[in-house]
Amino acid sequence: MQSLKSNIDEYKAAMKDKVPAEVREIMARCTADLMSAGVGKHALKTGDVMPDFKLPNQRGKVKRLYDYLAVSPVVLNIYRGGWCPYCNMEMKALHDALLQIEASGARLVGMAPETPDKAATTAEQNDLAIDILSDSGNRVAEKLGLVFELPEALRPIYQKFGIDLPAYNGDSSFKLPVPATYIIGMDGKIIFGFVNADYTQRLEPSEIIGKLAEI
Repeated sequence: MQSLKSNIDEYKAAMKDKVPAEVREIMARCTADLMSAGVGKHALKTGDVMPDFKLPNQRGKVKRLYDYLAVSPVVLNIYRGGWCPYCNMEMKALHDALLQIEASGARLVGMAPETPDKAATTAEQNDLAIDILSDSGNRVAEKLGLVFELPEALRPIYQKFGIDLPAYNGDSSFKLPVPATYIIGMDGKIIFGFVNADYTQRLEPSEIIGKLAEI
């Protein structure tokens, strides 16, 4: 099975022929600026305790994190939205690894600021039979130290790509979470945390499975 990183690298190579160099330069500069500014550096990390929260899933049913944890460890995958190709590549990779994640005794749960109906579309498009929690206004992601505001320079570029963030998220804030993956033990403690302000970098599902095997 091809790794998630290989899929991402292939996508990046293909986009060089489709996206003008000046646009790619702006996107790269904005990512570098976010990293230099330390976006995500105060996010929860390995060893911290994940706060409890309640959010609606893609079917509108309110779910509580610690109810999941009462049954099993949780792999909480926080992504930007179904409009993001890197998020969809990650979701597809997680779909392919879902049986192994569940065989390890954990439950996979997604979370994004997109509205429940958009989250339902994301789950359907990536064939993921999991709960995807709708973090309206990034209220939970804010508590986790993951939230940033999309730079002004990127907003017209996203619009040209057909990405309408206010429509996806149901607000006009242009706030997004730094993509993150947390493996949370049944006691609420973060067993492993992956956070990267470069949204093209994601945790390999094989690493998730390896970490779960260590529990």
